[in-house]
Amino acid sequence: MPLSIATWNINSVRLRAGLVEKFLLDHQPDILCLQEIKCMNDQFPAKIFNKLGYEYQAVHGQKGYHGVATISKRPLSEINSTDYVLMGDTRHIATCFEAGGKVINLHNFYVPAGGDEPDPAKNPKFDHKLKFVDEMKALHSIDKKRPAILVGDLNIAPYENDVWSHKQLLKIVSHTPVETEGLIDVMNRGDWRDLIRQHIPMEEKVYTWWSYRARDWAASDRGRRLDHIWSAPELAESLQSIDILREARGWEKPSDHVPVIARFDLD
Repeated sequence: MPLSIATWNINSVRLRAGLVEKFLLDHQPDILCLQEIKCMNDQFPAKIFNKLGYEYQAVHGQKGYHGVATISKRPLSEINSTDYVLMGDTRHIATCFEAGGKVINLHNFYVPAGGDEPDPAKNPKFDHKLKFVDEMKALHSIDKKRPAILVGDLNIAPYENDVWSHKQLLKIVSHTPVETEGLIDVMNRGDWRDLIRQHIPMEEKVYTWWSYRARDWAASDRGRRLDHIWSAPELAESLQSIDILREARGWEKPSDHVPVIARFDLD
């Protein structure tokens, strides 16, 4: 049974609802996980996505900031969220769905960016980020005997070729050793498989985010891989492909992140 799941930090779903609509029409993922929706639940453009067949929606919004949403062609159940670091932010939503005769847990995350100064003593935002990642270490890829998928903007590029310059970004938030080691520890403790890196060799540069600050993002190509799709080992064995829609960064009024799609062939 084919299954496709996409993740995308949309950076305001109301502002970019048309881009989401275009993406859904062109690529038809079974499930799309959005981050940084920046709206309350009742402001989410549900009707637009309903008309496209995504009638199952789990939305956890917040006024003007953060927010995550999972929209699906497949029924979603057991919808809940965890308030990591007890900050009251809307950065996580969990759901379940069925595919290939399995019930699968799905986690949608928006990890804090962490500010500019990589020193938790001086920067409360960075301290928050490190504590958030530390709490994620309790999350396992198999829970209640169900395999899980974890997606989202994790705001960390863990490996050398996940950034345009490993050497120059070692002291830049999103690629500092304390962050990268922390995220890899989340993966290892939870027995997660990094599906993008399973599909694309470590030797290849891979980016999902390009800064708005660049005059010509494509020419400078100073990207980072901040968006991730992980899964339990048994689901990783069924992975067929990973698509990173680099072209979406060049759409009109784009997000600074692009969609990532994982496609599975489940028994």
